[in-house]
Amino acid sequence: MLKRKLPLAFLFAGLLAGSTAAHAARWGVQLAGGVADHDVKKADLGGVWDPGWQWWKIGGYHFTVVGEGHVAYWDLEEKPVSHANIWEFGFTPVFRFVKSSGYIRPFIEAGVGVRLLSHVDETRDRSFSSSFQFADMVGVGAQFGERQNYQAGFRFQHLSNAGLKHPNPGVNFSQIYLQYNF
Repeated sequence: MLKRKLPLAFLFAGLLAGSTAAHAARWGVQLAGGVADHDVKKADLGGVWDPGWQWWKIGGYHFTVVGEGHVAYWDLEEKPVSHANIWEFGFTPVFRFVKSSGYIRPFIEAGVGVRLLSHVDETRDRSFSSSFQFADMVGVGAQFGERQNYQAGFRFQHLSNAGLKHPNPGVNFSQIYLQYNF
């Protein structure tokens, strides 16, 4: 088992050691809005930390990672509703493949994080079995501005407990977000 994990550990260490800092670490604030099946609307406030790591430069693009912390509010309108308001708290590391230069820098992104929900019951017929959920997402977007202070994007996000406990209905959000980087 250790022999299997050792190459992965060396690969991860090499990626971190081989990364170059394009700029100093910086912070951002993200606002998002989204909708999901079963008449769920979501407002999301995120704090973003960009350590400035870059690696695997390919054709004018590179890979990077940012950390995102989120507090979100769900408004459920499906009737009969058990909890019309659900709060979501969590963290996600987000990996991006982004253009390395230019005023507008498009990117694709993906991440898997964890979430805690304030309530597990949406309706009498629809309930998450636990407050603990995984949040995986994929998206597209762009950074822009003289100092790359602005960002906008679209994400598809899936929340579920990965089958750890049943029932596990999951929920799929389509979200648009705007971000300002300090």
